[in-house]
Amino acid sequence: MAVHVSALTGRELNAALPEVARLRIEVFRAYPYLYDGTLEYEEKYLTALTQSKDSIVVAAQDDGRVIGCSTGAALAGHHGEFAEPFLARGMNISEIFYCSESVLSPDYRGQGLGHAFFDRREAHAKRLGYRICTFSSVVRPSGHPLKPSNYRPLDEFWTKRGYTKAEGLTASFRWKDIDRPGETDHLMQFWLRELN
Repeated sequence: MAVHVSALTGRELNAALPEVARLRIEVFRAYPYLYDGTLEYEEKYLTALTQSKDSIVVAAQDDGRVIGCSTGAALAGHHGEFAEPFLARGMNISEIFYCSESVLSPDYRGQGLGHAFFDRREAHAKRLGYRICTFSSVVRPSGHPLKPSNYRPLDEFWTKRGYTKAEGLTASFRWKDIDRPGETDHLMQFWLRELN
């Protein structure tokens, strides 16, 4: 497999948005997100993200087909509920870059693309003068009925990349789970890494 990883901009980005939206729905439908999304919402979300301050969209493509994607933007101006916990701690959110989401088709996992996604976003943030990178992960109860028996959390991967779970630094975000009739609140745990 000859996978090419690059930042998407301009026409190339606009052309890829429907494919990125489809992939996000497919990947986030699995545990732990269990997201029951729509293409309309995803395309709207991605379009808004690309217009956010200092945003980046990194795509992994195999023969021109998007098989993975990672996004990021300034924490300031992102979803307000994500910035609030940082502001409550007195942190300067203008120094924080938010690594939004990464999605990767299951067939391409374990080949270093997750590292490539973080490398690109962190380099982008560092080049723009950000001091901290952060992201959030959904918190699910250990006995969740839809948790697969072979599920492995990514905590070890994130820790090896230098991220630390910021205890007590959480936010709530709403979406519809695949097993729920409507949207519900989800606890999101933040992880932080200082950029050197």
